[in-house]
Amino acid sequence: MNSNYLSIALNLAQHAIGLSSPNPRVGCVLVHNQQILGQGFTQATGQAHAEVMAIRDAQAQGHNTIGATAYVTLEPCSHHGRTPPCVDALIQAQVAHVMVACLDPNPQVAGQGVANLRAAGIRVDILPTEHPIAQAAHELNIGFMTRMTHGKVFTRMKWAQSADGKTALLDGRSQWITGEAARMDGHQFRARADAIVTGIGTVLHDNPQLNVRGIHITHPPVKYIVDTWAQTPTDAKLFADGKVCIVCADIPAEHPMASLLAARIELLQQSHDNLSILPLPTHSIVDPNSNITHERIDLPQLWQHFAHQPFNEIHVEAGATLNAALLEQGLVDEILMYLAPRVVGVGVPTAQFSPDTNLDNLTQNGAWRWVDMDLLGDDARLILRKK
Repeated sequence: MNSNYLSIALNLAQHAIGLSSPNPRVGCVLVHNQQILGQGFTQATGQAHAEVMAIRDAQAQGHNTIGATAYVTLEPCSHHGRTPPCVDALIQAQVAHVMVACLDPNPQVAGQGVANLRAAGIRVDILPTEHPIAQAAHELNIGFMTRMTHGKVFTRMKWAQSADGKTALLDGRSQWITGEAARMDGHQFRARADAIVTGIGTVLHDNPQLNVRGIHITHPPVKYIVDTWAQTPTDAKLFADGKVCIVCADIPAEHPMASLLAARIELLQQSHDNLSILPLPTHSIVDPNSNITHERIDLPQLWQHFAHQPFNEIHVEAGATLNAALLEQGLVDEILMYLAPRVVGVGVPTAQFSPDTNLDNLTQNGAWRWVDMDLLGDDARLILRKK
């Protein structure tokens, strides 16, 4: 079993990042007599998938695909969606052999693609799940795989911290703890996401752009701001490009904050045509130090909203309060940590848990495993994933 061509197909699939979602990132290479006839990767939703792109590429070069082998990173689809089934295209191209890196868990496919190919007399081989290329193909589509198998988005929480566990100075400033290499690497992960989530505290302290820089993508992530009372300034940098969604409190007209909230929302909507508003229920939190009651967005409701969007991956870049709430409620699947070799001293921690934090929830949701460690310039990148 020649996996070299599957490696090429896997590299092609990387080009579908920021393009194909919510469809999976897939690459395909057509080979005959050790000659590459055509190559392709999945295009935007409603456009050609990897197999069709590879066939078109071969035909454009005048190659005959009869008897060829198709190396594809994910099981070819067998259902009619916005495009015809890829298995039909491979059958019509009269390929003799299909090598698949990993199976598609989509219930509309789930082995049916392989079955249809074999029924047409085409030999199909599938890599063992423990094969490095099979694992890499699965990892490339971790969000899609999660959505198909669990009906939810895959949530990655990113933070940059000092060696003593601080993400910002005591006044909230956090730019920049890590070096350029780590920051650019962070954009690679932003590019994977369908949505980026942050809180109003980060917007007010850092005024981030929350865009993807240095990487060409067709579909930039939607920016979600958890902002109970719609305090996001109209001149915030995040409005400069892409779509923005303010997640605010869903309150009755008689609520003391109703008029002010409505006025703020109206001002934001008048200022930006790339803005949408998502009102959600809130719950009350009492600050034990000041005895002040705060209204917090119901985060599980927000994640239910994500589950009903065409989203595979959510990327969280928030402050200590929102980080703690998401971790406590078990909404995070992966932590992407950039560790800088510096000591801040007195500063803001990565997650600010309140004294009344439900420790049982945190313990239940706090079992993690290391999945990757790497050096980026002077900094380290550490990735943890929930067990």
